Amino acid sequence: MKPNVGGIDRVVRIVAGLAIVGAGVYCQSWWGAIGVIPLATGLLRWCPPYGILGINTCCTKSAD
Repeated sequence: MKPNVGGIDRVVRIVAGLAIVGAGVYCQSWWGAIGVIPLATGLLRWCPPYGILGINTCCTKSAD
């Protein structure tokens, strides 16, 4: 899995994921589990839809 999520995108995903999970815990709703998706993509630095659509916000140098 080549990283395709970088910088600000990563921070926004982690913060949003934590906020959604926190709201789910606070409201005692299982909908908070949806927050795991942006949290995981931010922590792993890889987003499957980005790969399919050819989007890359990560500014790593390619070894070509």
